[in-house]
Formats: sequence, C-alpha cells, structure tokens
Amino acid sequence: MIREFTADGDRLDVVLSRDGELTRSRAAALIKEGCVTINGRKEEKPSAKVTPGEKILLEMPEVKPSRAEAQDIPLEILYQDQYLAVVVKPCGMVVHPAAGNDDGTLVNALLYHLDSLSGIGGEMRPGIVHRLDKDTSGLMLVAKNDQTHAALSDQLANREMEKHYRAVVYGKMKEPTGEIEKPIGRSKNDRKKMAVDLDGRWAKTEWRVLKEYPDRTLLDVHIITGRTHQIRVHMASLGHPVLGDVLYGHKRMPNTSRLMLHAYSLAFTHPGTGERMQFTSPCPFADE
Repeated sequence: MIREFTADGDRLDVVLSRDGELTRSRAAALIKEGCVTINGRKEEKPSAKVTPGEKILLEMPEVKPSRAEAQDIPLEILYQDQYLAVVVKPCGMVVHPAAGNDDGTLVNALLYHLDSLSGIGGEMRPGIVHRLDKDTSGLMLVAKNDQTHAALSDQLANREMEKHYRAVVYGKMKEPTGEIEKPIGRSKNDRKKMAVDLDGRWAKTEWRVLKEYPDRTLLDVHIITGRTHQIRVHMASLGHPVLGDVLYGHKRMPNTSRLMLHAYSLAFTHPGTGERMQFTSPCPFADE
C-alpha cells in the first residue's frame, strides 16, 4: 500500500506521524528501511526537513506472518491480557531465531503459549518489542498486536519505559552511586563486540551499590538508553566488568556459573488502559 503525504517544512518523521496512523518511532523506522521517497528520491533520514510542495510517498511493507514454529518450551508468564504479555526470559535462551539458532528460542515459546503476537517485528521476531542478550535473564515485554507494538516502541524511543537490572561486577566501586555517559558503537577491532566510541550513539547508564563482597559488588543498574551490550560495555569501561562476561571481562575475574546480569524491573504505561504498570523478577544470583 502506498500513502501520500503533504510536506509542510517539518521533519520527515513528524510529517508521516501527524495524522495519528503511525507513531513517530514507527515512521522513523520505515524511513530508515527505505520505504519513503521525496519527489521520487529515496530518503532514509527521519530528521530530514521537507519543503512545502514536495511529494512524499510511503510504501507500507506487507506484514508477513511468522515462519518460526511454536514449541512447547517452559516459559514464566507474569502477566498477559489481550494487548501484551510480560515474561521472564531464562539465561541461555536466544530471543529470536537466527543463523545457528533455528529453534528453542523465546519466539518459539511465545508462539506456543500466547494466542497472538504482533507482526511488526517481522517473520522471525513476532511480538518482540525489545531484546535481551542470550545470557542475560529477566523481564521482557511482548506485544500481541501491531498497535500495541507501535505504542510500546514509541515509549522506548521517548525513554518513557523504565528498566532496572541487577548486575554483579568485578571489584569494589569507589562511590555508592554513579552514572556513565559514554557513546557506544560497533568495535573497529572486533565486529562481534561493541565499544565506547566517540563516533557511536549516545548512551547513559546509572548505577547504585546494593551490596559489597570481598571481590565483587551487586549493583542496581538503570539504563536511560538501550544500546546493544550497554551495561556490559559501560561497566567494563570503568574497570568493573560484569562477572561471567567472556566478551568484555578479563582473566583476573572470579569464575561464575553464568553472566551475572538480570533484567529485574520494568515499568511502562499500558497502551490500552493508560495505567502505569510495574513488574519485578527476583534476581536469581543475588546471594552467589
């Protein structure tokens, strides 16, 4: 389906979302995917200014049904209604099927346990609003329809969703609280890793000491942004990598049974009711 918009001198993503059919974050995603042209020229920058009189066309991609298969995999569901679900992803589970992980993922479990999932995430990521690393456990929010998915994505983009983690890091912190504001980008030396990079995307993490041990510290970590590997990269940049992190840690760290990172609490506004909701998942390693 192709939709036409009237340019009025504002940002492109603002123009596409003004009629309420699309959220601004969804409009920005479609622009980045190459679905928008201005006077026949493809534009992939959501911030691009459009001049009155220019012809803007949006080609809405067809939402394809998921090709991932439902699998009877145990899954802890804390809450669900007709709009969304809140689940607890276990450590070691991949979120969605990909090369080398064709099944046994969270998506396979969701397809079995839930009656519906949004299609915006694509064929292999139905319902997935945000992700957790394979070895990070904890709370995840799942959308059951496209309207809910778009609304929740908008909350993420506008930093209206609050997420706290529990992390056990190497060593002792010098202060009881702190914040890290360092840009993160793909590592230039190892494409599998992220790194603090002045050319990367702005990222901010706040932390607070909960308990100290002789060689480690339990932290509450609040992420203001949601960059890939953000907590792991930021804590490692302070010299306090997350225990069990084979990617960003070092040989001096004590051995642990797993990556000591858990998505502990999640707060958001319910798109259907407007109610502010908060969920917690007990930390599985707080006393290790």
